[in-house]
Formats: sequence, C-alpha cells, structure tokens
Amino acid sequence: MAFRRRYGASPLHLLLVATSFALAVYAGVRLLKADTFGVALWFVGAALVHDVLLLPLYSVTDRAAQAVCGASCARDFVVRVGVNHVRVPAFVAGVLLLVWWPLILRRVDHFTSYTGLPADGFLARWLLITAALFGASAVVLLVRMWHGTRASRRAARARARVRKARK
Repeated sequence: MAFRRRYGASPLHLLLVATSFALAVYAGVRLLKADTFGVALWFVGAALVHDVLLLPLYSVTDRAAQAVCGASCARDFVVRVGVNHVRVPAFVAGVLLLVWWPLILRRVDHFTSYTGLPADGFLARWLLITAALFGASAVVLLVRMWHGTRASRRAARARARVRKARK
C-alpha cells in the first residue's frame, strides 16, 4: 500500500509503463537505423502540420459547433455525450490516415518492390476500419443512452415514491 501511495498506482501499472517505454525506444532505434533523416523529417513535419494547421482547424470547428448548438446542448445528455462518440473515431481515423496516407492514396510505387506485397486495398481497409470505428462508437452511445434513460426513469420513480411517502 505504501508503493501505491507514493507512486499513485499499482506496481503492475509501473511495469506496463516501463515496458511500453522500452518497446518505444526499441522501435525508435530500429526505425532510426533505416532512414534517420526521413524519420526526423516526418516527425518535424507531423508536429508542424498538427500545430499550424490541424489544431486551429479542429479547435475552430469545435467552437463553431458549440456556438451553433448553444446552451441547450450543454444540458442535453445525447449531445453532450454524443460529441465524444464522434470525436474519438474521427481522431483515430485521422491518425490512421496520417500514418498510412501514402498507401491509402496510392502514392508509393516502391512499396511493392520493397515488400513484394501489392499496395492496393489500403483505401478500402481504411474506409472499413473507419466505418467500424464509427459503428462501434454508435453502439456504445446507444447503450449509454439506454442505461442513462433506465437510470433516470429509476431515479424519477424513486423521487416520486419519496414525495408520496412525505404526503
């Protein structure tokens, strides 16, 4: 218990974090051996594109959606919770597109010569993954709404019983 108080989580958490850092370092070393300049250029370019282009774009989009929706949306459970059920799959699909865009958009002819694998099919797979992400998110939202309405009905019945008992 002293470890949890000092560290803030279980020893298993520390082990998993240390393992993930070791795996990331290993992957980085292997990646940098292949094409150091290209990898560094990709990371700098990705950081610049995110900070200069994407962050302002999705911040303005989010603010505009909040402004259009107004204060009534802040009270509405479906809208308040549903926004994140759109944000998360869109973010994951965007990251996948960012990482695999040359193959998704068929911009690499040398992929086949390096790997011996065809470069087609990545667009269809990305679209299927994106559809699956949004579909799974919609199912989770529907389950949350169903549980939320059940809980609110149960709470309303309990309040009605309390009011009836007071009378």
